[in-house]
This record gives sequence, C-alpha cells and structure tokens, in this order.
Amino acid sequence: MSADPDTDQSRQDSARAWVVKLARYREPSTWRSLFELAVTLVPFVFLWVLAWAALDVSAWLSLAIAVLNGGFLVRIFIIQHDLGHASYFGNRTAADWLGRALGVLTLTPYDVWRRTHAIHHAHHGNLDHRGIGDVLTLTVDEYRARSAWGRLMYRLYRHPVVLFVLGPSYLFIVQNRLPVGLMSSGWRYWVSAMGTNAFIVMIVSLILWLDGLMPLLLIYIPTSVIGATIGVWLFYVQHQFEQTHWAETPDWQIHDAALEGSSHYKLPRPLQWMTGNIGIHHVHHLYSRIPFYRLTEVLADQPALAQAQKLTIRQSISCVKLKLWDEKTKRLLSFRQMTRLYGPA
Repeated sequence: MSADPDTDQSRQDSARAWVVKLARYREPSTWRSLFELAVTLVPFVFLWVLAWAALDVSAWLSLAIAVLNGGFLVRIFIIQHDLGHASYFGNRTAADWLGRALGVLTLTPYDVWRRTHAIHHAHHGNLDHRGIGDVLTLTVDEYRARSAWGRLMYRLYRHPVVLFVLGPSYLFIVQNRLPVGLMSSGWRYWVSAMGTNAFIVMIVSLILWLDGLMPLLLIYIPTSVIGATIGVWLFYVQHQFEQTHWAETPDWQIHDAALEGSSHYKLPRPLQWMTGNIGIHHVHHLYSRIPFYRLTEVLADQPALAQAQKLTIRQSISCVKLKLWDEKTKRLLSFRQMTRLYGPA
C-alpha cells in the first residue's frame, strides 16, 4: 500500500474527473466516420491493385508497394478497433457487421478480439489479472522465483526478435485462427473465428486461382505481416514504458491505470494519421468511446493531457530493453538493472 493514502485519493479523483470532462467528445459523426473509412479502404484497394499490376514490371516494386500498404492495413485495424468500442457508428448492428468484414482483412476475428480487448481495458495494469490481451510482464520477484528454465523461457519471450519479428506473424496468422482465451466461452467466439477463417480461405483461394502463388507471396503475406508488426509495436509502446502503472487488486484503480499506464506516443503527423491517432492512448483508455478522429480535438482542448505521458520515437526504442516490473521502485526494469539492484537471479 502507498504510504500516503491522501495523495493516492487525490490522484484517483483527478483521473476520474477526466472521465467527466471527456464525455463530451464521445459522439461520432456518421459522415466523418464514412469519410475516414473511404480514405482508408480506397487507397488500400488501389495499392493492392497497383502491387498486382507491378508484378509484370518488377517483383521488388510489387513487394515495396505491398509493404507500404501495410500502413493502410494498420489504419483499417484502428477502424475495426473503434467499431469494437462502439465509438465509430451510432448503430451497433452496422458497426459489428462492418467490424466482422474488416476482420477478414486484418486476419482478426472481430467478436473474439472485441471480447479479449474489453478484458484488456477492464484489467490493464492489474497484476492479479494478467494473461488476456496484454504483453506478459513478470514482476522482479516472480522472475527471480522461477527456475532457470522458466527464466530462460521468459527471456526468449521478451526478446525483440520474438516480440517484434516472429510474434506478430504468429499472433495474426496462426493464433487468431482459434478463439484463444475464449475457447470455452461459448459458440459465438467459435463462429467468429471460423467464419473469419472461411472468408480468408476464400480470398487466398481466389488469389491462387487468378494468378498463382506470386501475389500471395509478394503482396498478401507481406502486407499482412507489416501491418501486424506495426500493430504489435504500437501496442507494446502504449503500455511498456518505464513509468507505466501496475498494481495488485487492493491498490489498483481503473482510471489511474488508464491515465498512468498508457503512453502518449508522439509521432510525426503522417504516421499519426496512418495509425489513427492510437498513440494518444492515455486518452483512449480514459474514455474508449471517443472516436479516433476526435482524439486530437481532446489534446487541443486539454493541454494537461497533451503533456501527459509523452513518449517520443527515440524514447520508445529504449523501452524494448525493459522487461520486469519492480514493485519496490514502481517502474519497469531491464534485466541488467534488476541484476544491479538485486544481484544475479
């Protein structure tokens, strides 16, 4: 427990107060939502067609266009993300069916993801509720209590090659084919996963039938892998930074975790646009019903939030070395820092 409960209460009251202030930004504009959908899907389809046509000119040119299109796939995922939060359209039925359709493009079964992501929002930063919708994070004591084999497995899991090279492809191409985390939670999630799989198989089969293996290898897979990799990186830096927030249930409070455990990832404007303002993640976690295109409006109106939890690209790269939550100093540590503070495990 904190040594200063009055300070804790003041901080919690402040975090809750933001929720009241942010409520006025929650209403989506149907026309703006349709516009954002159009300026995302039209370029995505255009670049797909252009990459396919480029196969007759140069395989490398086709691959380069497919890699670029991975950015638009990220933006499609952000729209799917907002649909899952019911922040994109007022009509929930329309939102859900559009989300399911976009899930075929992002290789993400919509109903499965919506549920696991809701769990992430409900429990983010709670040490007693880890395992669904987050990056596995051990405390220093948990890591040191593991066997040598257990410590090695955790080190491998947290290695950048696994997290950012192998992990994204495994997550989106392999793991998402089953309702992992919800395997025994009812037929709805199995239908979501299997229905998404069926449409993916149809698309892949059509590609193979039309032009053989090359469009699959040089366009479909690279676009999907690049989109997945960018998405995983964004999710990582949104929560895995030195002064993030973790606490056990008695000390955990959802608004504190939202404000203090989510970063404000400052990106250049073109990248901010391509990633659908998801870097303004502290605001998103405070009030997930705000459409992504209104998050910049929040920062313009609320200077305190514009300055909170700022993380630059350079700073985000240094976050890769952070692996363990130290309950004593309340910060993420690297393995080297852990050894320097507490000795070899």
